[in-house]
Amino acid sequence: MKKAVVLLSGGMDSATVLAMAKAEGFDCHCLTVDYGQRHRAELAAAARVAHALGAAGHRQVQLDLTAIGGSALTDRTIAVPEAPTAGIPVTYVPARNTLLLALGLGLAEVLGAQDLYFGANAVDYSGYPDCRPEFVRAFENLANLATRAAVEGKKLTLHAPIINLTKAEIIRAGRKLGVDFAQTVSCYQATPGGLACGRCDACRLRRAGFEAAGIPDPTRYAARSVNEE
Repeated sequence: MKKAVVLLSGGMDSATVLAMAKAEGFDCHCLTVDYGQRHRAELAAAARVAHALGAAGHRQVQLDLTAIGGSALTDRTIAVPEAPTAGIPVTYVPARNTLLLALGLGLAEVLGAQDLYFGANAVDYSGYPDCRPEFVRAFENLANLATRAAVEGKKLTLHAPIINLTKAEIIRAGRKLGVDFAQTVSCYQATPGGLACGRCDACRLRRAGFEAAGIPDPTRYAARSVNEE
């Protein structure tokens, strides 16, 4: 089987992407990055998802983005917004996808994999600039300029299979491929046990996706959630 590296955050999007890569016949090696994120429950979720979907391997690497800060996800002095905001929200982590993809690219080169998957979405998302198709194309070009593998003829393909899907479409696709969304964590301020706040942007998008898909939401919410207020 051909090898692929899959960036796996522990959220519903990357879980669906892993299932898609598996369905396409790849031997999937998952990479999860502990970058100091506020929602650390997603790290345990990633391990659960990798195991449940039969990944060939799963490793977690550390990258301390709290030293840079600049985001509500890496700086606890910045509050996570609980209402829609104009423009790019403070949950944007500066250069995160560029850095995570660079790590995935390095692992792909070491493993001899020519395919790298990640869960960027440019439809139902928070407006992050590193989730756009232009970014995906630009990074793929960079990857094929910057690596020995590509120079020696083994070019890399960067896959973003859900980039043009709505959340509802992602949920339906994942369910069809056997993803157990109850194992995933999307909330930006989830409790250590993975309970979602129900109020942040990630929770709103997730809940709306399940509603639009006509599928019961399996998310476990904390006591003071939007569903109970």
